[in-house]
Amino acid sequence: MPATRSDLRNVAIVAHVDHGKTTLVDAMLRQSGVFRANQEVVDRVLDSMDLEREKGITILAKQTAVEFRGVRINVVDTPGHADFGGEVERTLRMVDAVLLLVDASEGPLPQTRYVLGKALARRLPVVVCVNKVDRADARPAEVVHEIEELFLDLDADEHQIGFPILYANARTGRAGHRPDDLAGDLGPLLETIVATTPPPSYEPGHPLQFLVTNLDADPYVGRLAVGRLWQGEVRLGDRVGVARRDGTLAVAKVTKIAGAIGLSRSDLDYAGPGEIVAVAGLGDVTVGETVTDPDDPRPLPVVSIDEPSISMRFGVNTSPFAGNDGTYLTSRHLKERLDREVLGNVAIRVLPTASPDTFEVQGRGELQLAVLVDRGHRELPIRADYVGKNLPTSLHETVRVLVTEHDGQDAVLLEQGGRS
Repeated sequence: MPATRSDLRNVAIVAHVDHGKTTLVDAMLRQSGVFRANQEVVDRVLDSMDLEREKGITILAKQTAVEFRGVRINVVDTPGHADFGGEVERTLRMVDAVLLLVDASEGPLPQTRYVLGKALARRLPVVVCVNKVDRADARPAEVVHEIEELFLDLDADEHQIGFPILYANARTGRAGHRPDDLAGDLGPLLETIVATTPPPSYEPGHPLQFLVTNLDADPYVGRLAVGRLWQGEVRLGDRVGVARRDGTLAVAKVTKIAGAIGLSRSDLDYAGPGEIVAVAGLGDVTVGETVTDPDDPRPLPVVSIDEPSISMRFGVNTSPFAGNDGTYLTSRHLKERLDREVLGNVAIRVLPTASPDTFEVQGRGELQLAVLVDRGHRELPIRADYVGKNLPTSLHETVRVLVTEHDGQDAVLLEQGGRS
């Protein structure tokens, strides 16, 4: 007979770029008492990567937790751009509901459609929050109507179409059931999240099933596998099995269990079903693999990710000024850096080319690869050439890129030019 965890909820926040996801999480953390009264905290505190703060967007999905009336709410802040859709797809494997945030002025935009479509495909319940109702050009009633049309267009089922609607001003940390009558805090929103999100269910006595959906690193214990415990429990020092993608089973020993509270991780001796934790001691485990009972292995389906759409070629910088910046100069270091990226980002693929010092990198979009290039330039003196995907172009042929919107989705039109 299935049992449930009434003290736990797992929810992801999804939205278009710059609709206020990370700002809303900031307000949740402040009101949950995570920060000291005299503590100075930067805005968008979860956007910890340099590029995220510089560009003002979320690139990597991040998980935190807040306490609300005896219930721990695991909140996952996801990227809003489709180029980082691999982060969204992995995140949706960890949660039981989504909070859809929509700007009260701009309404649903192409990436709103994208992330909502992924959530509805997994049959997750949705809580809709219309944010920035304080804007002078806010039009909450029209935006709600547009959201309802979007749900119908995406073939939401009868359980998803009756979604609750709230209104918020994330910057001031206020929410309510009417746009002109917000409460003094986010209480109404958190109440609705707890009421709408189903508690994690599990089968007592079921063997361990822990799906790895992200990777992190600890300077003391090495690689951390981040994911959700779907069945069973895990304790410090347990002997577990890692079900590989190739069908093999590797035995490992759990050396650390960490759970997120606020902005930090706290060490745990035990984690139960439904919890989102980080586990160390699993060797070279990768995203999509299952940690299970070595005596009764029951691996979960591997995380499926949309196919890459464009590609670039990365190589060592051969310009006359090569070596003035960066530390490492050889293709071996470039290959190691790209391999590290692939381990934690299943939406990226790295393929060899005819040249031993050049690698083809396939990704989901131009912004994703631009971020990879920017991060690479800060570590290695690399060169990167855009070559499209499956296009008969060489490294020195011109490709013009035109981004248009078709049926709510961004479409990229490529025009091959002459050689330079």
